[in-house]
Amino acid sequence: MSANHSTASYPELTWIAVIVGWILGCIIAVSIGYAALILGFSIEGSELAAILGFGVLRGILRRKSIIENNIVQTIASGVNGASSGMMFSVPAIFLLNFQDRFDPVILTFGCIAGAFLGIAFIIPLRKHMIDYERLTYPGGVAVATILKSPGAGVRKALILLIAALISATVHAITIKTGVSNWNLGEMIGLPSYMNGIWYLSLMTIGVGFIAGRGGIAFIIGGFVAYWFLSPMLALTNGFPVDPATAEVIREPGPLRLLLYRPVGIGMLIGGAIMGVILAAPLILSAIKSMQKAAQVKSDASNDEMPIKLLYIAIGGALVLLCYMAVTAVETIGIGGGIAMAVLGTLWIWMAGIILSEAIGRTNWSPLSGMTLVGITLLIVLTQALGMDRADSIVAALMVGAAMCVAMSQATDLMLDLKTGYLVGATPRMQQLGQFIGAWLGPIVVIMVIFVLDKSHGLGSEALPAPQAQALASTIDGIMGGDVPTEKYAAGAILGGVLSAFMGGLGITVGLGFYLPFNIVLTYSLGTLCRELSDRFQGQTWSEQVGIPIAAGVIVGEALVGVGHAVGIVLETL
Repeated sequence: MSANHSTASYPELTWIAVIVGWILGCIIAVSIGYAALILGFSIEGSELAAILGFGVLRGILRRKSIIENNIVQTIASGVNGASSGMMFSVPAIFLLNFQDRFDPVILTFGCIAGAFLGIAFIIPLRKHMIDYERLTYPGGVAVATILKSPGAGVRKALILLIAALISATVHAITIKTGVSNWNLGEMIGLPSYMNGIWYLSLMTIGVGFIAGRGGIAFIIGGFVAYWFLSPMLALTNGFPVDPATAEVIREPGPLRLLLYRPVGIGMLIGGAIMGVILAAPLILSAIKSMQKAAQVKSDASNDEMPIKLLYIAIGGALVLLCYMAVTAVETIGIGGGIAMAVLGTLWIWMAGIILSEAIGRTNWSPLSGMTLVGITLLIVLTQALGMDRADSIVAALMVGAAMCVAMSQATDLMLDLKTGYLVGATPRMQQLGQFIGAWLGPIVVIMVIFVLDKSHGLGSEALPAPQAQALASTIDGIMGGDVPTEKYAAGAILGGVLSAFMGGLGITVGLGFYLPFNIVLTYSLGTLCRELSDRFQGQTWSEQVGIPIAAGVIVGEALVGVGHAVGIVLETL
């Protein structure tokens, strides 16, 4: 089969695939990264890449190779692998006001090193996890289904493009008019503390549609905060008092900042920690996987990348990560930097395997929890080295960002390899494709982060960056900062209990508490549309038409939003 893949009539890894993969990867990374800063969670980019790939390869270039399109989505999702990894971690540096104390070039190269480490560490486990254990990887199966339906793939791409144009136009109008919210609550006489304001965003509806029932907990969190707790506080005269002005807080904005946001951050933290605890059985399973994989001579198969090349990739990436750690801040020293890089590498190795096993068995990945624990370990190490607060935080977050990208790449590659397994692709071609795409993502994402911070400000109402807020608050707590400890603690307990009932539940409910309710309301429309679509049109219609529309409105609004941010920055130069 691998011989057939290499023939000109049925190409696989080609220059056209590489270039198309890079272009689509940049579009997807910008879109999903932008959405992640607003909504606090990321969606899988492989399905979107497969749909767009069909539109370009088959619809425009008239190329008919399924496995070439598979390589396009592998490269594109490899570029996108940096979006969730960096958007969950790097903004914390800005939120803690240390954006002038780190070198973005060094951080970018460190994230590239992390991406290569995550890929190289997970490749030897492909044969065991996919060929032998046959882990499910639902996301990989969904992408394989798209690739096996060539006609449907082109149709989906056309639908996506039309939806993107509509979404882009709508968002451009909201930017031009300055009207981004609709206060329906005031029009119908709803009390202001119930916050009946709707965010005018097709992208938010699209994310809700793609998530479907998986986003219900997120919606419940917001409704519990504003349509249950707020009325209860009104009935009992229990609204909090602003310590600065001694005034009772009833308005939704100040109420969120003083009460719901810190409780939500606590729930994110508690849910993340419980996610790691719940992953304990997966840790044992992953150790067994490593032991069994060690018995398989992966370099003996022509289907795998040579193990010597993986050793070279690991060695080179580790050297680059060491360099980033040593040069992150002046006070760290060579020994301290190497110690941080080694600790980060060990965590990448272990966490990447755990996450890949988790998403393969449950389609749920506790990435935020693994990132939180990893950066906490780095903070403890920097404190043990006697570094001051600022240098300790900057060094830990720089190495932590590389770790987060590595873990994201490991899970993405295993999803893509599952897809390749189902469509008859050559594993070594996909593995090489992931490397080809992975270096570009950190470069694109770091530029987007700086542009959005300069234009809107990370942590603002426009870009709340919830995961980074939770990380920054955790670091503040560890370092003895001024934080509302009792609210964080209450939220952490609640988030941990919820996640104990269902993996990830505490995090999604916590996001509903944390985010402005106007976003939650609009997101709920997407979930409602998906439920109605599945029930009255059928799941086939939702997958063939609904999801391409949802993906299109995400891409259209995100690209206009980032483009507008670039325009703002250029005007200030």
